[in-house]
Amino acid sequence: MRILLKPFGFSRLLQAEWCYLSESILLFTLVPRLRKASTNFLLGQRQGFSTMPEAEASVRDRELFSPPSDVRGMTKLDRTAFKKTVPIPVLKARKEVVSRLMRALRRVALQRPGIKRVIEDPKDEDSRLIMLDPYRMLTSDSFEKPELSALKELDVNPQLSQYNLELTYENFKSEEILRAVLPEGQDVTSGFSRVGHIAHLNLRDHQLPFKHLIGQVMVDKNPGITSAVNKTSNIDNTYRNFQMEVLCGEENMLTKVRENNYTYEFDFSKVYWNPRLSTEHGRITELLNPGDVLFDVFAGVGPFAIPAARKNCTVFANDLNPESHRWLLHNCKLNKVDQKVKVFNMDGKDFLQGPVREELMLRLGLSTEGKPSLHIVMNLPAKAIEFLSVFRSLLDGQPCSTERLPIVHCYCFSKDSDPAKDARQRAEAVLGVCLEASSSVHLVRNVAPNKEMLCITFQIPTATLYRDQALGLQNDQEPPLKRQKTGEPFSGEPQSASDS
Repeated sequence: MRILLKPFGFSRLLQAEWCYLSESILLFTLVPRLRKASTNFLLGQRQGFSTMPEAEASVRDRELFSPPSDVRGMTKLDRTAFKKTVPIPVLKARKEVVSRLMRALRRVALQRPGIKRVIEDPKDEDSRLIMLDPYRMLTSDSFEKPELSALKELDVNPQLSQYNLELTYENFKSEEILRAVLPEGQDVTSGFSRVGHIAHLNLRDHQLPFKHLIGQVMVDKNPGITSAVNKTSNIDNTYRNFQMEVLCGEENMLTKVRENNYTYEFDFSKVYWNPRLSTEHGRITELLNPGDVLFDVFAGVGPFAIPAARKNCTVFANDLNPESHRWLLHNCKLNKVDQKVKVFNMDGKDFLQGPVREELMLRLGLSTEGKPSLHIVMNLPAKAIEFLSVFRSLLDGQPCSTERLPIVHCYCFSKDSDPAKDARQRAEAVLGVCLEASSSVHLVRNVAPNKEMLCITFQIPTATLYRDQALGLQNDQEPPLKRQKTGEPFSGEPQSASDS
């Protein structure tokens, strides 16, 4: 008999055979099919059966609901090779009591995604068959007392029957498919970064022979994904993008994403975008108040600049990549903040020494009542700390009050055993001052084993920022590190917890 099911919105064809057993003991054929089960077990008389320990049951469950073993090593996806028949215990019940019965059988009902637990009885249109967990329900004696009471109350015979369920490619999850295909003991790629309609993977060397199959599985198993790409190089060029290979699907890299209620459009093959930084973009935005000024030195397509502008901040946003600059302008218009963002296409150092310096000289020279905070975001983790040298003697004239000095949020990577200390010491070495008592370090995310991305936040010391102050320190022959230790306390953000 052929039964058409429609789980998760699309049709899946399942072939089923069923039979009633003459005795109440359910003699499954599943035992010989479990190739790697560590213990053979017998289904004895009604009072004599025993259940497997939890660990063994877990192994058996993975075996029972895993794809056929002969797909191992497949490099070109053959969906027809994933057919597999699984014996499932079923309970027959009148259709009018099924809803009440399912509530009572939650413990033992089949919990397999994509499979209907209640199907029509091909021999009785007034009845339904309820699929049960094949490891919890070995015989009718496997029912617990509350379940037996419910069966008795609803006049349902506890006798179990066997239902041969045919699983197909559509019934397996991506992780199960890849675990069955890739060499045993090797890492399985089941996760990816989603960028609009694009699945972005970072495959390991042992996965590369299966890359096209992996890409096809990701497209098949994730609604809305129409293209899967793999990074083929590190982000080591001037424009912060990377080479990628399309593994499956369309070649179109023009995409649209939503992050924190803002919309961004860009060509993913030509700009930098990391969906894992959405929490960090929101964290920095929360630190800003309306009227504040944000200088975004490496702005990309606008994930810091646009939310800040929507918060009524004045924003100066820069990126050296012409494509990022083009999409930054586009996204400012798309999010209706183009009148609040001044966009530049310059090298980061030139941007700091030019537009940023001019604006700081202007704003720090004004005696405004509101005194907006000045924030400088430097999200170029591989090199941003090197750019901190630009702040040394950047401004002329007399220094303003300490509370109005710019606050810097500088990102970096660290492989050190104490990444926060490492980030602070590297920033100190470039600035020539001690930041131990006047900075906070925020852990953004783990990038790779033993590699962290961090953000060090500090207020630029007067002795660093102003030329005359730096000269004065030199004349006094007092090391900058010593002078800063006794300086005014940092008035920026408090120490932050790790990013979730």
